[in-house]
Amino acid sequence: MKIITYNVNGIRSAISKNWLAWLQATDADVVCLQEIKASPEVIPSELFLLEQMGYQHFWFPAQKKGYSGTAVFTRQKPVHVEYGCGIPDFDFEGRCLRVDFEELSVMSVYFPSGSSGAERQAFKFRFLDEFGDYLHKLQWAFPKLVVCGDYNICHKPIDIHNPKSNANSSGFLPEEREWMEKLLESGFTDTFRHFNKEPHNYTWWSFRAGSRGKNLGWRIDYNLATHALIPHLKKAYILPEAKHSDHCPVLLELDF
Repeated sequence: MKIITYNVNGIRSAISKNWLAWLQATDADVVCLQEIKASPEVIPSELFLLEQMGYQHFWFPAQKKGYSGTAVFTRQKPVHVEYGCGIPDFDFEGRCLRVDFEELSVMSVYFPSGSSGAERQAFKFRFLDEFGDYLHKLQWAFPKLVVCGDYNICHKPIDIHNPKSNANSSGFLPEEREWMEKLLESGFTDTFRHFNKEPHNYTWWSFRAGSRGKNLGWRIDYNLATHALIPHLKKAYILPEAKHSDHCPVLLELDF
């Protein structure tokens, strides 16, 4: 099973950059999207093409138009779809969407950014606390769980191009990194790092100063898997050649 996570930074923008042809070429089974910034009814012809490609599609847009939101496209019919996490402030922004299959569950999550100021950073910290508690409960209810998404956190210095100058930047704050460390210690595996220990592997680049061309990036997009899935991990890699967004996709292959 191929699972892809991708913050598309606006699905309509990504589609305008030939994203659907790229998606078809990936032959992915499950595609988790973040920051869709749209509801499905605004792209009816593209939905028809998705269905022709064999995908069922599930959407959880934010209540605020043109903002946030998550979606999951899947070629395998889920036995259940869970919209949101039951925390109103987070569900208002369409932050998470989960599909359950017989053999595993897959969640698309868009963690808040705190880069716009103190108010949103406080919101992000609250999200980490409350959504973290939700995840811990979820991993017991669904032992085979993959949590895909834009976490807006670089875990370690290897995951950011300049850790010293970004030591006080949202996304690399000590409290955020500690939260990520505790999450991994609680029973999740960073599937990319399970296979790849090399530096200079990033999933997001600023639009400023030619950062992407210079590979001055951050690794903030992850497919985290519960430990019960470790025997099923086959491959995990970043796809930086996909340029439909300021992020790039991350792929996980599972073998059942």
